Amino acid sequence: MHREQQSRALFEQAKGYAYEYADGATERNVFPSIQALADLEQFVEDLPATSGDAAAILQQLHEYGSPATTAQTGGRYFGFVNGGILPVTLATKWLSDFWDQNTALYAMSPVASKLEEICERWLKQLFGLPDSTVAGFVSGTSSAILCGLAAARYRLLQNQGWDFNQQGHNGAPALRIIAGRHIHGAVTKAVALLGFGLDNIEWVEGDDQGRILPEQLPQLDGSCIVLLQAGNVNSGSFDPFDAICDRANEVGAWVHIDGAFGLWAGGTKRLKHLTQGMEKAHSWSVDGHKTLNTPYDSGILLCRDRDALIMALQASGAYLNFSENRDGMLYTPEMSRRARAVELWAALKYLGADGVDELVYGMHKRALQFAQELGATGFEILNDVVFNQVIVSPANNDIATDKILSAIQDSGECWVGGSVWQGKKVIRVSVCSWVTSAEDVSRSVQAFIDARDAIAEI
Repeated sequence: MHREQQSRALFEQAKGYAYEYADGATERNVFPSIQALADLEQFVEDLPATSGDAAAILQQLHEYGSPATTAQTGGRYFGFVNGGILPVTLATKWLSDFWDQNTALYAMSPVASKLEEICERWLKQLFGLPDSTVAGFVSGTSSAILCGLAAARYRLLQNQGWDFNQQGHNGAPALRIIAGRHIHGAVTKAVALLGFGLDNIEWVEGDDQGRILPEQLPQLDGSCIVLLQAGNVNSGSFDPFDAICDRANEVGAWVHIDGAFGLWAGGTKRLKHLTQGMEKAHSWSVDGHKTLNTPYDSGILLCRDRDALIMALQASGAYLNFSENRDGMLYTPEMSRRARAVELWAALKYLGADGVDELVYGMHKRALQFAQELGATGFEILNDVVFNQVIVSPANNDIATDKILSAIQDSGECWVGGSVWQGKKVIRVSVCSWVTSAEDVSRSVQAFIDARDAIAEI
């Protein structure tokens, strides 16, 4: 292993494979071919008894692994809000992988601590959040939501004289969970994991775009955790934060905004109106690896109640040397953690405020183009395209919709996903990569047309 580290040949081999993959990403099938999927059997074997050849392992990965990936670094993947990857963040990840930093404590990685501190400040400036806001850099929005709701639980119970860390659930004052019908599954997952119970959620109806209706909210009080969203996973719509946050703050309720991809609208000039009032919430969850196009995994929890977050995610141990600097483990469930904020810092440093605006608004423009071109050819668009999501109804029945969706996916031209909207099967388009061009959209629209024509001929 020392010899491989010193020779550099292994890393040059990997670099060559990476460049070869990148060169073909824009024109290859967006989803792996049947042959590529079948070739994954090449990896099936018993655990080797002896050490292998590193160069041969890399070759196997490139020969059989690369063709079996989805081409997310191309411009025609629209299935999930997976994002693309900015070149500067990919290069930064290569460098930081060589650093191999553990970011639990300042003593483990001063550079990671400093860059997390800077990212925290930049995010507050970008989103216009209160000065008291702190950031936890976690794997994704699912973890970020969990942290935000744990902080809410700690604070609301402490306000009622109950120390959750010491006394736990048994006998604790009841907390109420208020959520819109269209809340993301990651939020309900966090509710279940934290022991609130899905049956205890007080559901609030939404409008035809999935936005929670403020007039339908129950009476709020200091026992309530209100769950709102910035960017409906289907329609891309945003809840009305201003009015709801004002009501919650008047009575001491906690508001968490799930903004996995949509919160970035708050960092733009032209779409900021979508997030009006979001700064009045208590915690926010957002992903860097979605709209900002950092590498996976880059989730961020923002919380304006530092003490509640630290107490909810408490960590102790005689061997832990906390410092006067930022010790990242205080703000996350994990102790050991890779230096994911280095890539986030690189993205924000490279883009700046104007670049973030251009990146996010560019996705919105491509989504509008998608809706306009599909609508012009007879496809029904079921949502107001306010952000990066387009809901398409390609047929008048669910069976035909499934067939058209499968035909599009099988074509290799683009990849879109299916969903259900207002009780009807639909095709969901998520524009979330900086690479996606006007030509990519038009090419993908043609794939829709070809699929519909092929189904009509059957």
